[in-house]
Amino acid sequence: MLVVANFFQIILAKRLKFCIFVSEIRRERGGVGFLFLIILMFFMIDKQQIIDITTQHLQNTAMFLVDVQVRPGNIIVVEIDSEDGISIEDCVLLNKNIESHFDREVEDFELEVGSAGITSPFKIVRQYQKNIGNEVEVLTKDGRKLSGVLKDCNEQQFVVTITRMEKPEGAKRKVAVEEDLTFGYDEVKYTKYQIRFK
Repeated sequence: MLVVANFFQIILAKRLKFCIFVSEIRRERGGVGFLFLIILMFFMIDKQQIIDITTQHLQNTAMFLVDVQVRPGNIIVVEIDSEDGISIEDCVLLNKNIESHFDREVEDFELEVGSAGITSPFKIVRQYQKNIGNEVEVLTKDGRKLSGVLKDCNEQQFVVTITRMEKPEGAKRKVAVEEDLTFGYDEVKYTKYQIRFK
């Protein structure tokens, strides 16, 4: 038991993630139980640590964190965005900062830092805020696809102004009519910036 305790102390000291799978097999005769403990360890860097490092690095700038992924094999992908656009230098500086917090001899990893794609779906509220006044494409979970201008947003929902052609009663021609549609973030599959080529 002491060996097992020391083993887990080492795991926790190195901030390593692990999973324990327990299966119990009982014999019908004799009532003898066998307990098999299988420990599968995944030496993965803590995602929250990457988030904290990145958030601190981006403080007092126009940049903000969009997403962090830590994939099997310690493949770390950090996605950032900005009100003013992201440069290669911005990505390089953040990359170096994150790397400086880890020892590759202890924790081998692959790190990728990049900007959110201009037509990639929005992942956080701040991306909605950034795009207020811009034309966006929305795909709802019930299958409706629509285009309109992102008018407003808050932590729970966003508003898109769409334009449709209607023929008023007694009129000969259709006229453009604007309508505000409100969506909760959980009601849409995606919202993304829409590029129009004129």
